[in-house]
Formats: sequence, structure tokens, C-alpha cells
Amino acid sequence: MPRRGKNYKNAIAAVDKTKVYELAEALECILKNKFAKFDETVDIAVRLGVDPRHADQMVRSSVILPNGTGKTARVLVFAKGDKEKEALDAGADFAGSDEIIAKIKDGWLDFDKTIATPDMMGEVGKIGRILGPRNLMPNAKLGTVTFDITRVVGEIKKGKVDFRVDKAGVVHAAIGKSSFGADKLTENIVAFIDKLIQLKPSTSKGIYLRAISLSSTMGPGVKVDPLQVRSLIKSA
Repeated sequence: MPRRGKNYKNAIAAVDKTKVYELAEALECILKNKFAKFDETVDIAVRLGVDPRHADQMVRSSVILPNGTGKTARVLVFAKGDKEKEALDAGADFAGSDEIIAKIKDGWLDFDKTIATPDMMGEVGKIGRILGPRNLMPNAKLGTVTFDITRVVGEIKKGKVDFRVDKAGVVHAAIGKSSFGADKLTENIVAFIDKLIQLKPSTSKGIYLRAISLSSTMGPGVKVDPLQVRSLIKSA
């Protein structure tokens, strides 16, 4: 069992594990007790009332956070000709076709998000075994297989977050940096939960938002009241 340092133990002691906090209280607890010397990421985990084994209960999409994630993604666009130029003009970090695919086959992976024009997917599919396990494969359901390159590059640069429910029915995402402060983090969390609610499968029965937990990179998880967060969405 790994040994925990004094700072982590102090942070754990500050969290009541039996309590379900209101969002403002949870964020105050996280921000007050952060101790890392770097700007920690704040993560959210939401347990949904779905069974991901059924295709009609698979929750997967993306959302543009109002205040971004605090990290600027390096965007690669698979495109040819005018679309390659459009990608670079729109702010993509890398763009190209055969030469880019060859680099990836040789081990190059210095990018965070990918977009592809539909006509490139036949070639991109050949490196799916490299991109797929790293969640770097362009996906039509996420809007990253498109000819509308300028719009999608702009969305990713603004803080678009992709997410999908895991086998346990939990959705994980980074929703900002601790330096954002409580107000901006709250706006991001409300936008994220609102998107999840919009995606509720019609076949999902019973309670949909079952549990919410927040944590910083180095800190412990803090339970948040899903009903109270839902009320913030209704009042927004």
C-alpha cells in the first residue's frame, strides 16, 4: 500500500467522507485544501443510472465548457489540399495526409485531439490500432469527422471536452484548473451536468444522476449532491 504524505493526510482529514456536500461547499473544500506546487486539474466523476452493456444506454458526446479546461489542446487534422490549409489557418497545430500518417506509424504522437475530413477516413483507419487505444481516433459521433474544419478546430481550442460512460456507468472529465476559482468551476460543472441530462437515454429507468464526485489532481474525492447541482441548472 503506497505511503501518503502529510499534506495528503491533512487534505483527507478535512473531508467528511460520510457527507454529501452542496457544490459550493465541495469546491471550497477542494480549493482550500489543495497543496500541490502546480496548478492542479479539477476532475469530475458522475455515476449514471445506465447499463452501458446496452447500446441504447451508451452515453457519449462532447461539451464546450464556458471557461475551457485550462489546457490548450494540440490539434491534428487529417486533410488534403484546401482543407489542409483551412485547418492551419483555423489554428490547428498540425495538418496533412499521407506524410502525417507515415509519421504516426513511425511512433509520432505529439498531439491531443484529431479531426479528419470524411475523404481521409479510409487512410486514417489504417492507423486505427494506434489511435484507437489512445482515444485519438476521429469519430463522427463526436463531430470530429467533418468538412467543417474551421468550426471544429475552434471548438476544441475553446475547451471542448469529449466523454463517454465507462463499463461501471461512470463518466469522467477534467472540468478546469484550481486557479479558475469557484465561480468559473461552477459554470463549467453546471454546463457539463446539463449536457449529461440532455443525453439521458429514453431506456434509462429510475434515478439518472446517481452520484457526483469532485477531486483535484492530488487531493481526495468529495461527494456532491446531484439534486442540488440539478437545481442550479434549472435556475441558470
